[in-house]
Amino acid sequence: MKILSKKILVDYEGVKINQISVYAPEIASKAKPGQFVVLMVEECGERIPLTIAGKDKQKGQINIVFQEAGYTTRLLSQKNVGDSLYSIIGPLGHSTEIPDNKKVMLIAGGVGIAEIFPVSEKMKEKRNTVITIIGARNKNMLIFENELKNTSDRLFIATDDGSYGEKGFTSTIAERLLKNERFDLVYAVGPIPMMEVISNLTKKYSVKTIVSLNPLMVDGTGMCGCCRVTINGEVKFACIDGPEFDAHQVDWAELKQRNKMYLDKEKHICNLRKL
Repeated sequence: MKILSKKILVDYEGVKINQISVYAPEIASKAKPGQFVVLMVEECGERIPLTIAGKDKQKGQINIVFQEAGYTTRLLSQKNVGDSLYSIIGPLGHSTEIPDNKKVMLIAGGVGIAEIFPVSEKMKEKRNTVITIIGARNKNMLIFENELKNTSDRLFIATDDGSYGEKGFTSTIAERLLKNERFDLVYAVGPIPMMEVISNLTKKYSVKTIVSLNPLMVDGTGMCGCCRVTINGEVKFACIDGPEFDAHQVDWAELKQRNKMYLDKEKHICNLRKL
């Protein structure tokens, strides 16, 4: 579980996104697009789920991209090449169902852009036509642009402030494409509000849509029930039933509410750790 490489992808206006490669040969040999790991930075620390954003099977390494959002991700960012994580388990969750020879729209925002990269690789491998839309607040917060250019037939970029690509949101580009072209599948990952907007949009155009959900999670093996979500009126666990679900069946109001449950406590703990 040694850290083999480390790269700062974004460090701008308080937003910090890092990429690390971790030696985990057994996970690298089995991991598929859409799956994730749960890791502990230190023995007495918390468990956090992070998506596998790529792997090198021959070198036995997996790539993990994360944004510093709380105490544990900040602690992880302080680790250097040569340091080891206390524990890491995976691959967890169901892998992405990859269609064959279809026209697919991939949509990602923020850190979700890294997650969509291995999905796009596999989509191209299966002879799909891949149209990718990625978005960020501004040019300095955009990641994996070059990687996705190589795995997409067309790549569209949106920034909130118009500093790069088109000014606006991923949903604006998506709607324009949906009005003029037929798609077999839309796959979205990123902030919950973004995924909800995409879900409502594709429902209007009757296009099958899959989202990769990111609810609060603790053990990652279905034991704690923390990551429960309501899908088509039934309770599911994102860690073992997902993390990917039919977007049109997600109870978005519940998901948004649950993900805010511990926000104030997390900020309080982070402030205490600064002292």
